[in-house]
Amino acid sequence: MSKLVTIYGGSGFLGRYIARRMAKAGWRVRVAVRRPNEALFVKPYGTVGQVAPILCNIRDDASVAAAMAGADAVVNCVGTFDKGGKNNFAAVQTEGAARIARLAAAEGVANLVHISAIGADANGQSEYARSKGKGEAEVLSAFPGAVILRPSILFGPEDNFFNRFAGMTRFGPVLPVVGGKTRFQPVFVDDVAHAAEKAAKGEAPAGIYELGGPEVQSFHALMSKMLDVIQRRRIVLNLPFWIAGIMGSLFDFAHAATGRLISMPLTRDQVTSLRKDNVVGEGVRTFADLGIEPTAMEVVLPRYLWRFRKDGQYADITASARNLRT
Repeated sequence: MSKLVTIYGGSGFLGRYIARRMAKAGWRVRVAVRRPNEALFVKPYGTVGQVAPILCNIRDDASVAAAMAGADAVVNCVGTFDKGGKNNFAAVQTEGAARIARLAAAEGVANLVHISAIGADANGQSEYARSKGKGEAEVLSAFPGAVILRPSILFGPEDNFFNRFAGMTRFGPVLPVVGGKTRFQPVFVDDVAHAAEKAAKGEAPAGIYELGGPEVQSFHALMSKMLDVIQRRRIVLNLPFWIAGIMGSLFDFAHAATGRLISMPLTRDQVTSLRKDNVVGEGVRTFADLGIEPTAMEVVLPRYLWRFRKDGQYADITASARNLRT
């Protein structure tokens, strides 16, 4: 019988790419999520019955254990940007990560892959970074042979970064950003999925890997690159951190006042995170140690950001026709 991998958060942005890769590699895949009915789109990634969404709540021991029963490998992709509510930073990124690692060790799982983030630091300035850092410590304590992947900001067709800001260009001539000088190293989502696949299959030595793309650019430069791709002219306005901090606090209050039902564009903790560069550190394990060459942004961005152009998929045809008229 083919091997089995359980992917917690396997229907998320990164998780679905890992699920697809593991299915193509011939593995049976359990996609453990809170709402399996909303994850049915993963089933065609493999043959009939090969990929199965199942119900799981990572805040519950019995639920987590049932999802990984008989698994040869476990991948934890679950994360959150919400510091409040039941599924807050600590519950998901620290306690949830610890629970998965502890139960994986008890189950005798061969390989554990934990998805963290660049900047994870138990003593970091932001609550997000601290919860990620504490989660890593818990994972390594319970499962010393785990592979921890720390990607920079992910990009790809379903991302919430370039898609989000490209969408904002439809509403006016100004594109506001916070931390315009902060540096990022965007990484293609499928490259990170490739790293996770190798780790799940036991083809990567245990340890922490920081994963970034081939380019390091400021937030402002990334927005300029995006504007070039979508063929729009906008003023990229860098908001000072003190103004962004006030805005984040107001949005946090509004989020809480609405019972956390309405998501907000910015939080105070995100403003704190944006003060620090999000790039691969020196002397760490990277894609090179996994034998993976990261994909450049210009190869991928035009494939999915074309829909934000004024003429959408017909932009090139329209430009060609305009040249003929002149």
